[in-house]
Amino acid sequence: MGGDDPRPTRRSRVGWWLFVAALAAAAAYVAYSFVGMLVAGLFGYYATRPINDRVEEVIDSDAVAAGATVLVVLLPVVLVTLYAGFQIALAAQSLIGGAVDPLSFAAQYFGLGDLPADEREAVRTVIQDPGEFLENPQQTAQTVLERGLTVLSTVASTLLFLALAITLSYFLLKTDDALSDALRELFGGRDTTAYAYATAVDSDLESVFFGNFLFVVVMAVVATAAYWVTNLLLGPALRVPMVPALGFLTGVASLIPVVVGKVVYVPVLAYLALQAVRTEGTPLPAVGGVAVGYFLLLDFLPQTFLQPYISGRDLDATMLLFAYILGPILFGWYGFFLLPILFILMLEAVRIALPELLHGERLTHTATLGDDVGADPQEEGPVPTDEPGESGTGPSSDE
Repeated sequence: MGGDDPRPTRRSRVGWWLFVAALAAAAAYVAYSFVGMLVAGLFGYYATRPINDRVEEVIDSDAVAAGATVLVVLLPVVLVTLYAGFQIALAAQSLIGGAVDPLSFAAQYFGLGDLPADEREAVRTVIQDPGEFLENPQQTAQTVLERGLTVLSTVASTLLFLALAITLSYFLLKTDDALSDALRELFGGRDTTAYAYATAVDSDLESVFFGNFLFVVVMAVVATAAYWVTNLLLGPALRVPMVPALGFLTGVASLIPVVVGKVVYVPVLAYLALQAVRTEGTPLPAVGGVAVGYFLLLDFLPQTFLQPYISGRDLDATMLLFAYILGPILFGWYGFFLLPILFILMLEAVRIALPELLHGERLTHTATLGDDVGADPQEEGPVPTDEPGESGTGPSSDE
């Protein structure tokens, strides 16, 4: 008789819910503590997933395909970004403030601006005269132990952060099929509102981040070519410095809709104009011609013809503009990735669930609002079916 009493079952379910809620709170705390690493890993995953899918068609192994995608595509992009950012920032500080100590700037670049003077001096000596330390290994070890532990710890933390973000991207690329199946079962099948929402969010994130990645690559190539041609046509009197680094940085800046490469090529034009003023016999109209070329190649034509097709095809560029600009202001550097993710989560919740919730109607697996904004969950995801074993629930509803 006691086995038929439903009360123990209810108590058991309440206990499980409390346990799951505690685990969810712990997971939320961990995610909050490492939010930068998580959003960077998600960006790497969605930016390279279509490439990984193509590689999987050739290599019949999810792990090998994911590893090849990370090593050939993602890791080089990360390294080039670090190098280009360091070179550009170093050049800008040198131009504005005169001669720059590479050691001091390296410390600031890796978040070591608050190091004591003796530790900065130790790093300075290593970079400026590494031969001296190679000739005195005992002194090298002693200096590192006494003065350089903070430097090494911070640099190691930065490298560890990047390694974990790339590893997260690799894990998601390798296991995304299994994760998709698990989420479908967790949500109760293909024809549920939760699965439709997850499908739409997933499609929007790929559209935005992979589109951004393609746009960066194309614009980096175009900008590098434009800067190289500038140096070729104007001769030694007017030169764009660090053409590869500036070209790549222009591509990265092009991620921001409307703004595109202005934040890079406008300072480049100012630098060329300053060179023209200081150089006798060099007319300013030459810089004006370069400005027109830059505006067409790096601004007007990409925004008009290229960006609408490959960068966030299903989402309005103006809304993404606010997400990309306000994200770093609100959250720091990782806000550049986090706020677009939050924006897409909110957008799809409004399109798929909010109207029915407000009107007290049954939830469905279709988007009620914004047919021309965001992904269509029925087109992007698997088509719901009534076949046995798919969901077994008949009409779609989460109620």
